[in-house]
Amino acid sequence: MEFHHIVSTPGILGGKPCIKGTRISVELILETIASGGSLADIHREFPQVSMEALQEAVRYAALLTRNPFWQDITLAA
Repeated sequence: MEFHHIVSTPGILGGKPCIKGTRISVELILETIASGGSLADIHREFPQVSMEALQEAVRYAALLTRNPFWQDITLAA
């Protein structure tokens, strides 16, 4: 899978994957969605970032979950 909008640069946000040309990390996008925000909300906040780039960030994160190395997590009761 090719990613045109996602980059990881050691000197920017400690190498976290970001939208190319910005300091908007994939992590920030996912945290916003997890908090009830939408891609449209993020796009309104950062209009310089295309919806295509935001969608690619979510696809990138989904790809990372395919990693065969899982960390044990405990769900709160």
